[in-house]
Amino acid sequence: MGERGEEYSKSPNTNNKDRVVICIGDIHGYFTKLQKLWSNLQTLIDPPSFQSALIIFLGDYCDRGPNTRRVIDFLISLPSLYPNQTHVFLCGNHDFAFAAFVGALPRAPDGSPFSETWKEYEANEEREGWFKGLGFERMHVQGRRWGGEIKIKFNVKKGTPYKGSIYDAGSTFESYGVPHGSADLAKAVPEEHKKFLADLVWVHEEENVCIDTSKGRCVCKLIAVHAGLDKSKGVEEQLKLLKARDTSLPKVEALSGRKNVWEIPKELSEEPTIVVSGHHGELCIEGLRLIIDNGGGLEHRPIAAVVLPSIKIILDTDTYVITGQN
Repeated sequence: MGERGEEYSKSPNTNNKDRVVICIGDIHGYFTKLQKLWSNLQTLIDPPSFQSALIIFLGDYCDRGPNTRRVIDFLISLPSLYPNQTHVFLCGNHDFAFAAFVGALPRAPDGSPFSETWKEYEANEEREGWFKGLGFERMHVQGRRWGGEIKIKFNVKKGTPYKGSIYDAGSTFESYGVPHGSADLAKAVPEEHKKFLADLVWVHEEENVCIDTSKGRCVCKLIAVHAGLDKSKGVEEQLKLLKARDTSLPKVEALSGRKNVWEIPKELSEEPTIVVSGHHGELCIEGLRLIIDNGGGLEHRPIAAVVLPSIKIILDTDTYVITGQN
């Protein structure tokens, strides 16, 4: 983990200085890992702080792992099980595509049909094997990519076979009891799951979040977004688009980008801002830039959470021994 960009001033004490904020990285259908991580968080954090914590899930709840359905059931249950916590569920690029396939994606603000999103990537249709089944005519390009059948069967970059599509969506279909690429998935996914997908936010802003640095405890604004903010574009312009959830775009860089969204845009250095995301298959802490995706959707790697203010990283594989008192 690196350290850089700590040219911000130490803030005075506030009533929020001990508030716990937990950011949980990409889950990708690994329900058992999520259970273990949640248990570790409960063990590590004192009960009053855990019960009142702000918990931000950084997106990508589906695909790759075997239990997308159980993961979403668990996430939906949290507000009733932990009524004093605040839960934020960000939309990841995989969740966006899943929602597109089952008809849970919000309509484009300008009223344009989702078929308009195909044009920019039509050259990839054959190679990626886009979905052509029932209802494809009305589907966003990412839904067609998600439910399709990729011709190349091995992902050289990850060193793993593709699970059905470019998104590795086969395991998500199977978790709902239907074969990959079946249009019946839209019927198999419960309405409460579709609502969960439809309600996912693309960005979350939080004021007065504390973080411990080499210069002491600082109070900052926090922006959480699945991949990050594009350093080549104005921040306010991006935030406006993300809040509007503009599905007329064929690809949302803040949910899907790579190198262009890794760093914090320079204009945010004027007002010290924590930018936290998942998506990148990395666990990286560089000053106020937090990337929490240790698992990357790979079976052999644990999923992670970061706890603020301490910046403590918790993994599902961690073991804690609690000594009781007689």
